[in-house]
Amino acid sequence: MTETYSPTLSAVPIARAGSNRLLPIDPVLRYADHVRHFGGIIQRTRHHLIDVVGEAGLLGRGGASVATMRKLTGVAEHTSARNPGVVVVNCCEGDPTSAKDAVLLDVSPHLVIDGAELAATAVRANRIIFVTHHGAAAADRLRQALADRPSIAARATVVGVPERFVASEATALVRYLNSGDARPAGRFSAIWKAGVDGRPTLVDNAETLAQLALVARYGANWFRSVGTAAEPGTALVTVSGAVSGPGVVEVPIGTAISVITASCGWDAGPRYASSWALVGGLAGRWLDLSRHSGVGFSNAQLSAVGATKGVASIVVLPPGGCPLTEAARILSFLADAGARQCGPCMFGLPAVAADVQALSEGDRSAANRLLRRLPTIDKRGGCGHPDGAVALAASTMNAIRSEPAHLEIHLRHGQCNSPAPIVPVGPRPADSQGGAR
Repeated sequence: MTETYSPTLSAVPIARAGSNRLLPIDPVLRYADHVRHFGGIIQRTRHHLIDVVGEAGLLGRGGASVATMRKLTGVAEHTSARNPGVVVVNCCEGDPTSAKDAVLLDVSPHLVIDGAELAATAVRANRIIFVTHHGAAAADRLRQALADRPSIAARATVVGVPERFVASEATALVRYLNSGDARPAGRFSAIWKAGVDGRPTLVDNAETLAQLALVARYGANWFRSVGTAAEPGTALVTVSGAVSGPGVVEVPIGTAISVITASCGWDAGPRYASSWALVGGLAGRWLDLSRHSGVGFSNAQLSAVGATKGVASIVVLPPGGCPLTEAARILSFLADAGARQCGPCMFGLPAVAADVQALSEGDRSAANRLLRRLPTIDKRGGCGHPDGAVALAASTMNAIRSEPAHLEIHLRHGQCNSPAPIVPVGPRPADSQGGAR
């Protein structure tokens, strides 16, 4: 009988790790209950707050792992009483393999609001904008929570943005808020100097700000008591695919991938020589769990085996799952999801997607085309979107080369006997301005 795997995601805390910092056992939705559970916010000067965040070593949880102190300082240097800043809280999660921010807002919305309020203090902002996808349940949850906190609600708004892959990139959010155009503004758009309405703007994702709220409450030493020295604290990780209990887990950074996936019901049975997982999102890397399941979930440890934390998601393929077949589908989506503002996005990504599809269908020359093409696209796009697609394509080549017999099946027969693709891809891309096609 063919096994099927549900894409439904829910909060699945790992009790043995003792790491339920962000995700309480039961949702905490009323502000009074939130204060009882987490305690009140400790009032700090903005300079002290930035210092504590720096001592804690908090890194961004949105994918790039930028030091949060660096971002706060960068915006604060350009704000003043006459030129107040803006805080944009990114609750979008454009990558469909991740549900961590949605789960966080479902169980601890006030923790995210606390973090936004603290960040506003740090950068002298008088406006807070929570951005979600149009029609997302998170928007209603945020509005309900803000209604319980009128002092913050007076300077906060909840704004919906188009549900497209690149619309949740930081400069795309700022551009959309300014003009309604949901495309990235480019690598060198200095939003920390001139962002929303031309004002210095901090864009951070929901989990980062929730972690900031905990640092402000409990201090740097408490925060550093779990995780690694270079990457302290916990992280929310979305696990889906061939697991019996897909969901979002909170773990200390550095926790072995085998522990994370086992908590969601991954069966590491030895039925196949390889057991592949896509780690880090649609722009992530393939990891063979039969060899690397003991690797810790941290930037340093994943980088050592050619992977990345990315958006902190793990999609486990079923036994016999094929990275090449999955990648052909993912890269087709990524090519269609681009903003089409530069050559690499407009022409390069469709060519890469076509090459990977051709290789999966038995075109022997496609591998050489990819080897020539990928370096001409990497780091040359107007934003980071092409880089992520190139990285996935390169990782796919490495994965399939590690299984020459499997590759030969594709080359001889045009397809393999792998199960149907299960990596989730997003909704139909929007047009170049962010509207529906």
